[in-house]
Amino acid sequence: MTVEVALEARNLYKIFGKNPQDVVRRLEAGESRSDVADAGTAAVIDASFTVNKGEIFVIMGLSGSGKSTIIRMLNGLNPPTEGDVVVQGNSIGEASPKELREIRQRHVSMVFQHFALLPHLSVLDNAAYGLEIQGVGKEERRARAQEILEKVGLGDRSSAMPHELSGGMQQRVGLARALTAGTDIMLMDEAFSALDPLIRREMQEQLITLQQELGRTIVFITHDLNEAMFLGDRIAVMRDGRIVQNGTPEEILTDPANDYVAQFVQDVDRARVLTAASVMEQPTAVSTLHAGVRGALKVMRDRQASSVSIVENLKFVGAVTDRSVIRAVKEGRTDLRSLIENVQPTVHPDDPLTEVVDRSVESHVPVAVVDSTDRLVGVIPRVTLLAALGNVAPETRSIPIVDTVPAASAQELDLTLAAVGGGEAAVPAEAATEGGV
Repeated sequence: MTVEVALEARNLYKIFGKNPQDVVRRLEAGESRSDVADAGTAAVIDASFTVNKGEIFVIMGLSGSGKSTIIRMLNGLNPPTEGDVVVQGNSIGEASPKELREIRQRHVSMVFQHFALLPHLSVLDNAAYGLEIQGVGKEERRARAQEILEKVGLGDRSSAMPHELSGGMQQRVGLARALTAGTDIMLMDEAFSALDPLIRREMQEQLITLQQELGRTIVFITHDLNEAMFLGDRIAVMRDGRIVQNGTPEEILTDPANDYVAQFVQDVDRARVLTAASVMEQPTAVSTLHAGVRGALKVMRDRQASSVSIVENLKFVGAVTDRSVIRAVKEGRTDLRSLIENVQPTVHPDDPLTEVVDRSVESHVPVAVVDSTDRLVGVIPRVTLLAALGNVAPETRSIPIVDTVPAASAQELDLTLAAVGGGEAAVPAEAATEGGV
């Protein structure tokens, strides 16, 4: 699948001072930001990235890292000292003033941190202002603005004035104005940072919903790592004017580029970022349904596991525990289907760990990860889940299941296998059958 690039930043530098070009040359020669401080302030240093169409690209960093300077270069508010920005194939650096205005009106809109609403205009006219600048007629622009206000939950406040709204409502108006303008790209500079935590989370969720519905490309600036991890399809982490890592939230969390990024992400809510696919293990204790009770028992013994996942026609059907299997063998039962856990927790590879936690709490067996066709692609033992949430790597792949009822001992398994004629040689899970044990 071909990925369409909506915006590209090419080796951007932004220097504030009397000799900006000289500072750029010194930086290119290897001097640091502090080395050139005598000649100017290096706000952005050699920043390059692409933003794909339809994604939320987050630029994050602490105060003074250069993130707000970058976003103002993306629409030409801050001309770069060196480098270029390309929007929908149009060079910002080479654009004439008229062409730059056209790019801003047709391709790039901006949502500011402090709303920037016009106090003398109603909510409806504020939302329609971008279309007014474009020369759209009053009736049409108001109709389009009303439609977007409905989407952001302000359809009944269109006649209100900005001062009559709460901070969260005012930010929704700012968002509606950017959406109403119909631009392909939205730049959002710390758009939610002035909001209370609950309203901020609500706005984050609404932004994702609107982006999925309308397909806009969004560049979002934030200093909040949890916000970046929640919103971003990809994240660029900045420090001292430079981009120190660019990747997906999972890549940044699990494989930080340096100690700075590692320290930055150490307190992030991992359950909101990591997915089942990122922590699942290869399912080794697996048996087919037709292998029967003794086949499942043999697999558990050979794999030193206290449960086994059961598949039928390559589809996952559930799991059985060592205790239920041993009990069935002693009672002379051979039907494996009757032993399968009635409620077997399953998740999909893209599900966040919050979903896995919910399913793991009361389960006596690992959570199964299945694809869209119900094929078993992995398992998540409880201790593996805890290790992932605590950022601790498990030491071995053979992980016992924490259970309120003690698992059957290895000695008990051996005695049971001996009683039913089990051999010592390991049999692959796929090959285990009633007659082969």
